[in-house]
Amino acid sequence: MIKPVKSGRQTLASALWQNVETLNPAYFALVMAAGIVSIASHLLGMPKVALALFWLNIPVFLILVVLTAIRLLSFPRQMLADLTDHKRGVGFFTVIAASCVLGSQFFLIAELRLAAVVLWCLGTVLWFVLTYTIFASFTVKEKKPSLPDGIHGGWLVSVVAAQSVAVLGGMLAGGFGAYREPTLFFALAMWLGGGMLYVLIISLIFYRYSFFPMSPAELAPPYWINMGAMAISTLAGTTLISAADGSAILSQLLPFIKGLTLLFWSTATWWIPMLVVLGVWRHIVRQFRLAYDPQYWGAVFPLGMYTACTFRLAHAVDAPFLIIIPQCFIYIAMAAWCLTFVGMLYSFATALGSRLS
Repeated sequence: MIKPVKSGRQTLASALWQNVETLNPAYFALVMAAGIVSIASHLLGMPKVALALFWLNIPVFLILVVLTAIRLLSFPRQMLADLTDHKRGVGFFTVIAASCVLGSQFFLIAELRLAAVVLWCLGTVLWFVLTYTIFASFTVKEKKPSLPDGIHGGWLVSVVAAQSVAVLGGMLAGGFGAYREPTLFFALAMWLGGGMLYVLIISLIFYRYSFFPMSPAELAPPYWINMGAMAISTLAGTTLISAADGSAILSQLLPFIKGLTLLFWSTATWWIPMLVVLGVWRHIVRQFRLAYDPQYWGAVFPLGMYTACTFRLAHAVDAPFLIIIPQCFIYIAMAAWCLTFVGMLYSFATALGSRLS
């Protein structure tokens, strides 16, 4: 019996459907990366770059939301398995951070406050739902991986998610009238809670670094979030510093907030040489093949965030000599974004070509 030849269209549809089934929940890091590079460009006086990435980010975010919704409805078991998986589950925190980073773009670049408020509310609700769902599921699971197999830098996206809610909340608080003070208090609580969560998780990551063997394959790009989580914590701190005027709570805590913000920035800065050294060991010493992986968006985001947070810190603590750092880092962040984006397109084209051949 002769089997009918599938058309290219059918093959393409099948390939797309399979990609939806196995969609990595951390793919929202693409929105996070584009969003923060856009914001950093905006802060450093590059409006065309900021606008281009903003308009690109909107359809990307909507496409990922639609694909995630389709996956939830069509493949609920696979999605539940990801949600309770120690390696992939923390990827869902990128949805929260992506919502709030895009909201920050709407507020700062497009000056559309309503859209920013909607995205902040979405991010806040998702933070409560996902935080306690994911960590509770990890706690009650009967079969758990060992520490080396379960922990990785992607866990710190949970910190990024909390701090993204704090950043956008702090920016929006001024327009809430009588609710400004409660909103700032909520942002402060999220900031402090996110900082404490970083201490808990980074202790496990540093322990994994120091006392267990690590292969080049295991030293994946999300380890850059070791730095990125502290960078967004710095940005959240500068947002609270800027909002302290007229706030009874923040004005009383201003010296503490400034000191803790500097601590976060110093920690982020400390991580950069360490991560560069480990990257050299991975790709040059051990000659690990450099190829596109969705996880690389988790390395682009920290570079953009460090640029933005250092720019804001320089103004928040009156340290103009720090401006030279974001003026240089913005080009590193933009280059990293472009290389990763080109790698993604090439990967998609290659995969599509192999499917249709």
